[in-house]
Amino acid sequence: QVRLVESGGGLVQAGDSLRLSCAASGLTFSSYTMGWFRQAPGQERVFVAAIRWSSGSTSYVKSLDGRFTISRDSAKNTVGLQMSSMKPEDTAVYYCAAVQGFPLAGAVARRATYNYWGQGTQVTVSS
Repeated sequence: QVRLVESGGGLVQAGDSLRLSCAASGLTFSSYTMGWFRQAPGQERVFVAAIRWSSGSTSYVKSLDGRFTISRDSAKNTVGLQMSSMKPEDTAVYYCAAVQGFPLAGAVARRATYNYWGQGTQVTVSS
């Protein structure tokens, strides 16, 4: 059974940095694309970043302005999200997601593309 578990969330001040991690069991990362999504209160769950495990190629939502970095650690079988210069609007529950295969550019940011999800980790940024 595939399980995704996020960790690293917490309360930070604007301008701080925070690193999230997603650990998976029951799947082989090498054949998957991993993504990060977030959902703010009263908002829809939206795409943040994704990484193709085999090649390390990445995709980001443009609104991040280069503040976030997604990465994978083959030795630890985890995917990370390094967040810097955080803003109050980054406050959300962050979810890790996975899909087997390699979605095209138009599909990588769609929630429906991913069939495995973690339970989320809360990130709160105070001003």
